[in-house]
Amino acid sequence: MNWTVRGWFDRWWKIGIAGMLSFCVAIALNGCSGQHFKVASAQVPQYVTSTLSNPKTFNLALGQEWPNISILTSDFLIDQNGVTGALEPELAESWTISEDKLKYIFNLREGLKWSDGQPLTADDVVFSFNDIYLNEKIPTDVRDVLKIGVQRQLPQVKKLTDRQIEFILPEPFSPFLSSLAGITIYPAHVLKDTVTTLDATGNPKFLSTWGTDTDPKKIVVNGPYVIDSFMTGQRVIYRRNPYYWRKDAQGKQMPYIDQIVWQIVESTDNQLIKFRSGELDALGLGPDDFSLVKREEQRGKFTVYSGGPASGTNFISFNLNRAKNKDGQPLVDPIKSRWFNNLAFRQAVAYAIDRPTMINNIFRGIGQPQDSPISVQSPFYLSPKEGLKSYAYNPAKSKELLQGAGFKYNTQGQLLDSDGNRVRFTLITNAENKTRVLMATQIKQDLEKIGMQVDFNPISFNTLVEKISTSRDWDCYLLGFTGGAEPNDGANVWMSKGGLHSFNLGPQPGQPPIQGWEVNDWEKEIDRLFIEGAREFDPAKRKEIYGKFQQIVQEQLPSIHLINSIAMSAIRNRIQGIRFTSLDQRGAMWNVYELKVADQ
Repeated sequence: MNWTVRGWFDRWWKIGIAGMLSFCVAIALNGCSGQHFKVASAQVPQYVTSTLSNPKTFNLALGQEWPNISILTSDFLIDQNGVTGALEPELAESWTISEDKLKYIFNLREGLKWSDGQPLTADDVVFSFNDIYLNEKIPTDVRDVLKIGVQRQLPQVKKLTDRQIEFILPEPFSPFLSSLAGITIYPAHVLKDTVTTLDATGNPKFLSTWGTDTDPKKIVVNGPYVIDSFMTGQRVIYRRNPYYWRKDAQGKQMPYIDQIVWQIVESTDNQLIKFRSGELDALGLGPDDFSLVKREEQRGKFTVYSGGPASGTNFISFNLNRAKNKDGQPLVDPIKSRWFNNLAFRQAVAYAIDRPTMINNIFRGIGQPQDSPISVQSPFYLSPKEGLKSYAYNPAKSKELLQGAGFKYNTQGQLLDSDGNRVRFTLITNAENKTRVLMATQIKQDLEKIGMQVDFNPISFNTLVEKISTSRDWDCYLLGFTGGAEPNDGANVWMSKGGLHSFNLGPQPGQPPIQGWEVNDWEKEIDRLFIEGAREFDPAKRKEIYGKFQQIVQEQLPSIHLINSIAMSAIRNRIQGIRFTSLDQRGAMWNVYELKVADQ
């Protein structure tokens, strides 16, 4: 599964990395607006969660944000066990691999159905890959993790029978199975025409299909839940999929909970208030919430879970893109671009960020410095103890680097470039996330100590994602990416032509053209290492290869990594079946089909 943008860093990771959601389970919905909704829902056992932002799209192939509706609406050919990380059968009950590792045959379960009752067959799998994910006219990040070898070739996907699909690879590709975990299968009988029919701009109509303005009842899925309704700024309601394939050992239809609600609460502070007042039955814990909530654990009849270090990363990035838009205008102010593309400038910023103070004051001591673009749980993670370059707080070193690169200070201590321009840029993050806002505020203060003027502008998460993935209109951002054990799942971020290679985003399908895009030599070396790492099957050799990748990132600093938090959540004891984890990005909902409400 490719990496995605984490919209709610601290809140997502507290429920195993599901912290956009704060959980509430109730027979009647407490705290939602609309008396009619309360009454109508009163007879339905439901699991009410809160999210900080509206969904950006219901078309998962086009989305780059996390979390998204796939948590509830999608099953995959194979999936990852949220606790062990092992790959397990899902829509495919089994698979075989040829001795030369070039052919994979998947066998679908018998009797699979879509949420509209139509059969789910090999035709749907072949359609999803050949017509959507492997279609160059569809701008999807999934394709990035399926590109193989120097030529970046794609697998061939063939139907053998109604229940058998064959994938043929151009060369052995060690992360292939893990890449399939998390890739949504689409209904060919609903969407095939949207791929073959073009709109007025010449793009497939699929690009404008299943937006959030779509009637949810027209969205056909294969997971445990279907979207029942969506009210912008209020809630998304999911109901059980009556055609879902899973049954328990006693033959009872799963999932057990009839209805799940994502209540949209655009403030982490308000989520905490709702949890403490009893309106929510679970809360992803930020570092500033932990002590308060822990004291109330017994009285509130909930348990505070800790999953250890959170998967994924959080960081700041500068816009290194030197391209021009279709009108010939630079994407980044040329003066700022010279600063951002100066390695000494980026390293000076890294040394100037006081991460120990950030851990103590913002994370309340519940965290540790983060230095690698690979999650700490990954067997391919390289630590500073193993030789990874790190940047201990040293503002004197920052000034030394800047002055050595031609920057200078005026009598007021303000930093100027060699042409006398004041060093000033804008830092953005998503306003909904209190922890990120506090981190960005401290970074602004830290950089002011070395003479930089930072204009901090917190904006909505969806606006931020549009800036870094489409318009390229930004100077510096603070965000987080989802992570996992397999480095190649980040190919959409780290390969130079990846769809989420945001610090130097190249031309993308379906977007206006750009001119003069340049790839740095170190980016090309990362491309080479990712190709080499995907070819290698020996874990020790793979770790060595991805260790070199981590060293390049820490030397060149396209991303300046910050703090690795601890995954924590408070969940009331009435919720049964929770298997808390920080390994899986779905967190406490990775096994949502098993969850129960105690008073059902």
